[in-house]
Amino acid sequence: MEMNRTQRRINQVIRYTLLILVGIILIYPLFWMIGSAFKENQDIFGTLSLFPPKGRANTGNFASAWQITKDHTIWFYFLNTLKFLVPKTIFTVLSCLLTAYVIARKSFKGKKFVFGAVIVTLLMPELAFRIPLYLLYREVGLLDTFASLFVADIFASSSFFVFMIIQFMRTVPRELDEAAVMDGCNDFQILFKVIVPVIKPILITVALLCFMWGMNDFQGPLIYLNSADKATLSIIMKQQMDGENMISYGRVFAASTLGLLPMVALFFMGSRYFVDGVATTGGKE
Repeated sequence: MEMNRTQRRINQVIRYTLLILVGIILIYPLFWMIGSAFKENQDIFGTLSLFPPKGRANTGNFASAWQITKDHTIWFYFLNTLKFLVPKTIFTVLSCLLTAYVIARKSFKGKKFVFGAVIVTLLMPELAFRIPLYLLYREVGLLDTFASLFVADIFASSSFFVFMIIQFMRTVPRELDEAAVMDGCNDFQILFKVIVPVIKPILITVALLCFMWGMNDFQGPLIYLNSADKATLSIIMKQQMDGENMISYGRVFAASTLGLLPMVALFFMGSRYFVDGVATTGGKE
């Protein structure tokens, strides 16, 4: 008995030690980026230290990174990003929720085919849809508008999120639906009053992932937006590394740190639901 307890403790020490080491390896680049935001170029590439040399911390990188251009600050481009990111997140959650509810809880002819189509599109690269969407947006006049970055999400185009919600919804007992029907609830009342409160963790997880991936999306804004005044944060970050003169990497890292803050804040606000959503996804009835 005593040996079993000792063995469990040794296993726990080994497990947590490995987790801490892996965590340090994964988080080190983030802290290195933040530390490099206070350095000059020669200090960034001359050492792996997290901190700038004593007496050589350059806080001016953040002031320079804030004023991206003569007329616009980084805040302007962040607001541009929100102009498509907020509706994109809302439409993604709602459309994927409705689609997942029909597939997971309803019986209809061709249900297996529809679910198979979701799986097939899940395996296809997003790049495969860019050209057809570009041609469609060109014909209907949506190019160079923020709407081009979220219109497709109205139709549950994110099959990965549909699949996640379906798998999570399958863990909810069908007895709850039957009890709601006996109380006179229709489908929308069952969904939003019975099921949504139970699956709230996965919905918040979908919203967080959609927001973070949308914030990092470079290809979409690059293809669909042409006007300089409509540039998003990801586009303007890339432009900081373009130019004929020597690139100030401290300024680039400072801008990246400023752009990272909203995502970090959102993640910590919803981290509990995020962990619950990811941990429970994949369960079956």
